[in-house]
Amino acid sequence: MDLLSGVSILGSGAFTYVLPFLVVITIVVFVHEMGHFLVARFFGVKVDVFSIGFGREIIGRVDRYGTRWKLCWIPLGGYVKFAGDENASSQPMSQERLAQFSDAERRDLFIAKPVAQRAWIVAAGPIANFLLAIVVFAGLFMTFGRPVIEPRVDEVVAGSPAEVAGLRRGDVFVSVDGRRIETFSEVQRLVATSNGRAIELIVRRGVSEVTLNATARPQEIVDRISGRHTIWVLGVRTSTGPNGATFETVDPISALWLGARESWFVVDRTGVFLRDLFIGKANPEELGGPIRIAQVSGQAASISIYALLSLMAVLSVSIGLLNLFPIPMLDGGHLVFYAAEAVRGRPLTEKTQEIGYRIGFAFVIGLMIFATWNDLSRLFAS
Repeated sequence: MDLLSGVSILGSGAFTYVLPFLVVITIVVFVHEMGHFLVARFFGVKVDVFSIGFGREIIGRVDRYGTRWKLCWIPLGGYVKFAGDENASSQPMSQERLAQFSDAERRDLFIAKPVAQRAWIVAAGPIANFLLAIVVFAGLFMTFGRPVIEPRVDEVVAGSPAEVAGLRRGDVFVSVDGRRIETFSEVQRLVATSNGRAIELIVRRGVSEVTLNATARPQEIVDRISGRHTIWVLGVRTSTGPNGATFETVDPISALWLGARESWFVVDRTGVFLRDLFIGKANPEELGGPIRIAQVSGQAASISIYALLSLMAVLSVSIGLLNLFPIPMLDGGHLVFYAAEAVRGRPLTEKTQEIGYRIGFAFVIGLMIFATWNDLSRLFAS
């Protein structure tokens, strides 16, 4: 595909992609920032700005507590600016400026709060994202139900990794890579993200359990949500029966447990991918940026509300986890600074923090550029 064709496709599908993307990203970002906001207000911190998006303001208002709530043009995130912050990334003001405030004024400043309170305020954003994901997953399990297919092997493809490993027709998966298995879809998801690593399989064969080791092979597929991409497969199939997969709805308590379990699955698979990426087993081209998220949002919206809400939950977990990375400028970087402050009994020097913020900013911008380049390369190559 040439450049003009790629631009034409991007333009023609923009509205299809943009609206679902804006809905999903706005909700996820709002919940994240609301986590920061609510805990900050609980601890008596004044909030100057609550922004969804960056750049020029589209619309905004100031509430009775002096907080400006605004919506901005660039919908790639948001921020809460506390009293005492130098900028939107919550870089604290200098000690010289802090000394200019009276004792009464300091009570409202984020920087003047005990380190434990500051840590809770910062951690509240990612925690809110995890809670959103659990609630969304739970709601889906209560209303739509979850697909249930017995993890039984009904066919082993000749010459496949499954045949090499010794899997047989009639085997029932008990665990894959150390994780207990309940449905065949769990087997598929765990194998699909194995990135060519040897994985341990425990199957029930008759009345006994058998332990096998297998290495999945890569296979390029095209699906309606993710488009063309590579997954890893074993080469086993199961029969869904005459009526296909069954969907079972669950009670609220079970739904919350399953929602938490599904959220942890996303965290676990993300961690596995990053580990494999670091050691060179995962493909860095699988990293996606804003364009990729917009495409996937549009595709999910075209399939069903279930698919779109599932994507929102996954994205919420991903954003919460990303923000916990120990990178200055992100929430995790702030928590590292606060941990150092708690150990040392005093904050890190202003110069050290400033250097950290600059490094963190460069890293985040570099990651966004790389992910966007992957998006464009994938778009023009499709």
